[in-house]
Amino acid sequence: MASASAASVNRFRAAYEAFATNGASRAPAWLKALREGGIARFGELGFPTQKQEAWRFTSVAPLSETAFELAPPDTGHLTPRHLEPLLLGDAAPHRLVFVNGRFSERLSVTAGFPEGVRVGSLARAIAEDPALVERHLGHYASSEDHAFRALNTAFLTDGAFVHIPARVTLAEPVQLLFLATSAERPVVAHPRNLIVVDQEARAAVVETYAGPEGAVYWTNAVTEIVTGDGARVDAYRVQRESERAYHVATTHSHQGRDSTVNLHPVAFGAALSRHDVRVVLAGSGAYAILNGLYLLRDGQHADHHTLIDHAQPHCESHEYFNGVLDDSARSVFTGRIIVRPGAQRTDSKQTNNNLLLSDGAHADSQPQLEIYADDVKCTHGSTVGPLDDRQVFYVKSRGLDATEARRLLTYGFSAEILHRMDIAPLRQQLDRVVRERVWD
Repeated sequence: MASASAASVNRFRAAYEAFATNGASRAPAWLKALREGGIARFGELGFPTQKQEAWRFTSVAPLSETAFELAPPDTGHLTPRHLEPLLLGDAAPHRLVFVNGRFSERLSVTAGFPEGVRVGSLARAIAEDPALVERHLGHYASSEDHAFRALNTAFLTDGAFVHIPARVTLAEPVQLLFLATSAERPVVAHPRNLIVVDQEARAAVVETYAGPEGAVYWTNAVTEIVTGDGARVDAYRVQRESERAYHVATTHSHQGRDSTVNLHPVAFGAALSRHDVRVVLAGSGAYAILNGLYLLRDGQHADHHTLIDHAQPHCESHEYFNGVLDDSARSVFTGRIIVRPGAQRTDSKQTNNNLLLSDGAHADSQPQLEIYADDVKCTHGSTVGPLDDRQVFYVKSRGLDATEARRLLTYGFSAEILHRMDIAPLRQQLDRVVRERVWD
């Protein structure tokens, strides 16, 4: 195992050398330094192992033992018709489309934004407004203790860039579509997204990751969200990868004073997925909701690590994560809340509920609290188990048979999370997926 991991690290180092001497060589000095730091740190860390506490329940052997190549550019065979099942229609008229991690202008729609709003390719933003990008990129999602973030930083090329200037409100959501294409050999893409919403501005962003059914590929994504004082961001993240694909991701949110961030991560796809979410309440009066759902079947494995960091006083956070597991699926949830010294009047609640539909399904749930202040309200709770027989009996008493009763209760368990989402077309789209899974 160790030799396979070392060989894979060396493969990525060699790929980085080729990458750095080709198109990446024209990057500004600060970006070159960021990339160099990323590959150096990845070389030091290597692939994580189950001997490390943060990866105790998740093996990344499929990633370290597979010879992934950098995903090729868009070949042009995708058309708007391929996007239709994922689009939100008139509710999200603006969209950025990325194929194998690179911006596709021909598939994107970016016209009609208010003055000063910038929505487009991160690569283009680096070229046209490097000072703004440099001020934020890589300052929140640190590579110091996370090998996959370090690897993403090393190969940082493109992704979504969203900048909403102060006191501007976007009336409609921006949809970010990240699509993989089939390849003869396993490939990897490293999309990097930066969302900056300045003081008292408002925006909603929907990230969707998908790929062709049965394709084997790896998406290694990082999203940094910066929310200014008094601003609000609603961020939705839908992972619908091929069920033979691999997905590793980080979402890092940094909030200013009196700001609001609502994060909605949803995971349906991938054979193996890992999502690290960190919310830093860096300004007094900040408010955050983390509202997540995962539906797993067959042998899927999904790992969610969340950290809500109450760094200032008078902040509030609410975290809800529900998981439905069938067949031999496995989930991992580690939810950590930190209340820093001086962060008085903190109000934080965390709940993780897991519904097991088969004897072979398994869920590991680890809620954690670290409190260094004395005037706080913090609670956490976790459940793992099958449907409650009393609830099934109650629904049967209303005229349904046992199978339909169980399906209805399972659907309601998932719908609890969906009902907190404000974008109706997205909620309806996800509802259809849930119904298909439940009534399959």
